[in-house]
Amino acid sequence: MTAILSKQDIHRLLQQELPLVEGYINLDEQVQPNGIDLTLREVAMLQSSGRIAVKDSQRLVSDLAPLLFDGLDFIDLMPGAYIITYNEIVHLPKNVMALATPRSSLLRCGVTVNTAVWDAGYSGRSQSLMVVYNPQGFRLQRNARIVQLVFLWLTRETEGYQGAYQEENID
Repeated sequence: MTAILSKQDIHRLLQQELPLVEGYINLDEQVQPNGIDLTLREVAMLQSSGRIAVKDSQRLVSDLAPLLFDGLDFIDLMPGAYIITYNEIVHLPKNVMALATPRSSLLRCGVTVNTAVWDAGYSGRSQSLMVVYNPQGFRLQRNARIVQLVFLWLTRETEGYQGAYQEENID
């Protein structure tokens, strides 16, 4: 049976030699009853078209241009799509996967974050798509909590993620 990890399970997995999540800003604020909030490291604009084909060898992701934060670590975003990078590095065991959802305050500002599945066995600093729908734009500060990552136990261990994004953005 698949089950969502509790706050206690998350804390236990944070204590492992390879922690469930590292690079967090404030663990007391980020760990929630049903997940952990991920924080903003970088915002980038899409600079080119992309391509998804039948064969992964023909995949071409869009080029990115990182945006600059002001002296107070804020950035003003006009309506549109952006690629965001999180501060946290996630290390999923082979029996845990994760899904993320935007924090409700973000949605109430007319902004959302679209994410893909974090497969069991994935390790890396992920990126997601942030879309500003608010016609007035949106002001966002570096290190702000923007999504909640929810972890799910799998019915059994899998072979683990082996894709192109394994260990992405780890520096």
